[in-house]
Order: sequence, then C-alpha cells, then structure tokens
Amino acid sequence: MGMSSEVFPTLRPPHSSSLLFSDYHTHPQGHRGQRYTQALLQPWAESARRLGLKDIAFTDHDRYHAGIDFDEIDRLREQNPDLQIRMGIELDNDPVHSAAGRNWIEKHWDKLDFVLGSVHFLNRDDQMFDSVPAGARQFEHRNIDAIYADYFRRVREMACTGLVDCLAHLDLVKIHGHRPTADIATLINETLELIRAQDLVIELSTAGWRKPVHELYPSDAIIKLAIEKEIRFTTASDAHSHVQLGENFPSLAQKTSILGIRQICTFERHKRTALSLQL
Repeated sequence: MGMSSEVFPTLRPPHSSSLLFSDYHTHPQGHRGQRYTQALLQPWAESARRLGLKDIAFTDHDRYHAGIDFDEIDRLREQNPDLQIRMGIELDNDPVHSAAGRNWIEKHWDKLDFVLGSVHFLNRDDQMFDSVPAGARQFEHRNIDAIYADYFRRVREMACTGLVDCLAHLDLVKIHGHRPTADIATLINETLELIRAQDLVIELSTAGWRKPVHELYPSDAIIKLAIEKEIRFTTASDAHSHVQLGENFPSLAQKTSILGIRQICTFERHKRTALSLQL
C-alpha cells in the first residue's frame, strides 16, 4: 500500500478547452453524509463532459465513507463510457474519525484507484483550521512560525502512513492569509524530500483561488522546488458541488505552462500514469 508504480511511456490525452483533462479532488457528498446514487453522481459526469474533462476522481472525506457504494460507481461507469471515473477518498488527520477512515481504506484498498492525504486539524479536535471564516481564530495570538512547523510535521506524518497516493493542498496552512516570519525553506525542503522518498505526488489545487488567501495550492516556490525534485502532479478543484468541477482550470492551465509543467498524473488501482499536456 501507498507506493505508487508508474506507467511509461506517457500518453497524450484528448483535447480539452482548458488544456487540462483531469480533476482528482471532488466531493460528491459535500460536507454531509449522503449515499451514492445515480442522481447524486450523474451530474458530476455531465459537468465533466461539458468542461472537456476526461478523467475525474471522487474523493469524499473519509468520515463519509459509509456513503460510498462501489456498485453505484460501476453503474456510473457503464452509463458514461467516454469518461474515466476513478474511485478515491480523502484521508485526513481528523482526530475523531480518521482511525475508522484508515481502517476502511485498508479494507477497500484494492477497490480504490486513488487516495488523497490531507491535514485539516491542528490543535483543536472539534474544528478544522481551514473552516472559513471560523477557523481563522485558531491563528489569533499564536506564533505563526510554530503553526507552520506543526502543520508540515503533520503533513509528513500523513505522507508516511503508506495509505495515500497524493498529498492534497500542500500548503493549506496559508488559507487565511497568515504568513511565517521565519524562512521555511528548510521545512519545505524536508517535506518534499519525504514526499519524493515515499514516491507520492502532490496536487495543483485551484481551491486556494476561491479562499481568503487567493492563491493556488501550493505556492509557485513550492511547485518549482517539487519540479527540481522530479515530484509529479495531479490537477484538482476540491469541488464540493458539481458546479465547482474544474473551477479555474483555464487559469491553472496557464500556470502549468508558465512553470514548465508538461505532464499530469492519473491513477488506476493506485498505478500512476503520466500524461503529456497539450501546450
């Protein structure tokens, strides 16, 4: 578990209007438990088709794993043969629910295509620090440098679980606009070195552009360092509604071009394939 094998050579995906072809961070259940049904899932397939996306992964939060129905995913695939629909999940560090989530992932590992790893909790068990706007209060009157160090320590712990293929919104800690005063280059380098050692990828998430920080996750500096370390990427919107699928992907396509990213990864049963972007 947790060590993705990569397929070569790379392939060229079908053309899409934004040049990007996959969204690997989506939440059909949103922020509440809902049973997977065709009524819930089909709008996501239709949105993908409308946007020119060819490959999408459902990655609901692990605390909602009870709503996941693999048979419904199979039916959706049968009804949408033109799309690659991946079954995934987002494992986070929820102190209340993540133990059950990990057990569920271990049990269903062979049925899953893709597992995201993320950090949403810091020093409070009852509130995600990235809640907007309430979570910003967790940063008030605290040492921001220490918060950053704590956050990235938790990211490294997630990377070492052996249960994830990709790290989500890698610098989510910046969500409310708080910036460290200390140089965190060593902290970032240590984190990326571990990600490379674990053979994981990181996502390019447009979600940051709709949050108070108004930036892509992760920052350009982190992306550039990841490229130097030959760490690969997925593309993601973190959509909690099908109308958010592929949000700001034209801007993300421009960003990938500027930064020189030429390949994006897809997954099937945790096996990674690098696909070339049409630039």
